[in-house]
Amino acid sequence: MEKNKIALITGASSGIGRDIARELYQKKYHLILCGRKKEALEKLKEEFSNAVEAIFLYDLRKEEECYKLIEEAKKYDVSLLINNAGFGVFGNFVEVDMEKELDMIRTNIMAPQILMKSFLQQFEEKKIEGMIVNICSSAAFVGGPLMAGYYASKAYLYRLTLALQVEEKKRHTKNHLLAVCPGPVKTNFQDVAGVHFTAHAVSSEYIAKKVIKAIEKKKKVLIPTFMMKCGKFLSRFVSDSFASKVAYHFQKKKEKEN
Repeated sequence: MEKNKIALITGASSGIGRDIARELYQKKYHLILCGRKKEALEKLKEEFSNAVEAIFLYDLRKEEECYKLIEEAKKYDVSLLINNAGFGVFGNFVEVDMEKELDMIRTNIMAPQILMKSFLQQFEEKKIEGMIVNICSSAAFVGGPLMAGYYASKAYLYRLTLALQVEEKKRHTKNHLLAVCPGPVKTNFQDVAGVHFTAHAVSSEYIAKKVIKAIEKKKKVLIPTFMMKCGKFLSRFVSDSFASKVAYHFQKKKEKEN
């Protein structure tokens, strides 16, 4: 009998994380779901029947809870880690609440860093051909005035993923890492960040389907939409300063009316 494939998904309560879980369920994965919304996770557990190995209510803004998740996950032979938990904060850098911004940095940078290091070690110890998917953002490609900390956090995760792809190859492991860089997505991200997206935002279901195809093809970078691919290509021909000014223009349009 084929051994169960087990995936751990952070930020699984809603949006991209939830829809990736649904796609993986269709691919016969067993699932470990981590999030902060108990009711949403319980509903997913019912939806996926006996395919859910465990649900964990951990707050990944807290370092100690990241390590608690790791300890719990050691009981399972996880072969796929989806680092999806994350959020953004909108506003002028000098005006944004410091603690909220630090919580964002802890969630977007600290948590995936801790989880990646641990699971790469576990994959090697257990002789598992593992894969890590980091939900970055097309925000990683440019400076982002009015969401400066968020853009910088996604740039960190994106660059870290690219570096580890090379390290794992040079270490001759069978591990794979995928950086997913979507543009605007219709999720509750915009409510948390305090922005509204334009009609160009795509659905989280669309992103999830693209992610599964990229996992199967063992891609290194996924930019799911044509518009973001064009933006990435055109950014090669302008200065970083100019690109940041353009980003400010688009960010300003997202500002919610008070």
